[in-house]
Amino acid sequence: MTRTRPARLKPGDTVAVVAPAGPVPAEPLDAGVAVLRDWGLRVEVGKHVLDRHPDVPYLAGHDAHRVGDLQRAWCDPDVAAVICARGGYGAMRMVDLLDWDAMAEAGPKVFTGSSDITALHQAIGDHLDLVTVFSPIVAGESFDPTAQKYLRATLFEPESMLSLTGPTVATMNHGTATGPVVGGNLSLLSSCVGSSARPPDDAIVLLEDVNEEPYKVDRMLTQLLRAGWFTGVSGIALGSWTGCGEPAEVYAVLADLLGGLGMPTVWDLGFGHVPAQLTIPLGVEATLNADAGTLTLTEPALV
Repeated sequence: MTRTRPARLKPGDTVAVVAPAGPVPAEPLDAGVAVLRDWGLRVEVGKHVLDRHPDVPYLAGHDAHRVGDLQRAWCDPDVAAVICARGGYGAMRMVDLLDWDAMAEAGPKVFTGSSDITALHQAIGDHLDLVTVFSPIVAGESFDPTAQKYLRATLFEPESMLSLTGPTVATMNHGTATGPVVGGNLSLLSSCVGSSARPPDDAIVLLEDVNEEPYKVDRMLTQLLRAGWFTGVSGIALGSWTGCGEPAEVYAVLADLLGGLGMPTVWDLGFGHVPAQLTIPLGVEATLNADAGTLTLTEPALV
C-alpha cells in the first residue's frame, strides 16, 4: 500500500480548524489556535466550530454544518491543512455525507486529529488514498507542550520524526514487523466494521481508547477478531488506555485476546489520550520492533 503524502507545512500556510465531532469549549480552542499562530500559520476557524446541536447536545452542531465546514476547508485551494479541534462523538455520522469526488478533485491536504476522528482517518484513507496524521486535538487537554512539539515537528520537519517511542513502552509479543500503519481508536474501529476497508496486508495496527471498562475493551476486540479484522496484520502497537481501569487489568485483557495472534506487539507506545502524546502518521510504511519498543517510519509522513 502506497498512499499519497501531502506537502509539509511552512510558515505562512493557511490551516483550517474544524469540529467534526463533539462540542468545542471556547477557551481551549483559543489556546490551541494561538499555538498554531505561534508556529507562523494563518488560522481559519470554521463557521460552526463553536456550535452545539440544539437537540443532540453531544454533537458540535448539525451534521450538515459540520460537514459543510470540513468540505469547504478541504476544497479551498488556499488551505494547506485541515485540523480537528476535538474528538468526542460525531465524525462517523459525517462519512457518508461528504462529497468525496469533490475532495479528491481538490487534491491532497494534511489532516490531523485523533480519538473519534479515527472514523475520518479511515474514510480519507479509503476514499482519497492519503496519508493522514493521528495527532493530539488542538482544543484538548492532551495538547500540552510536549505533544505540541511532536505535532509541529511532524508537520514542518517530518524527517525529524521517523523513530517513535514512548517513555513507558514495553514488549508484549517479541519480534519485528514491517508494513503500513493504520488504526487508531478501538471504539471507532470496532464501530466501523463492515462499513470501512479492513487493514491492508502486513499492516501495523495502532489501538488505543479512553474511559472504556475492561469488559468493553474485551467486547470491542472480540468483535474485530470475529470479523477477521486482524487477518493479514503483521504487528500491533498499543497506546494509552486512560480511564479504562487498572493498567494491569487492561494489559491482561489485551494480552489474552491479542497474544495468541503471535505477532510483534508493544504496550504503551505513547499515543492516544495521554500527556506528551505522540503524533503518528497513518498510511505510511514503518517497522515495528517490539523488542526495542520502536516504530520507525521508512519515509517522512509529508513531502
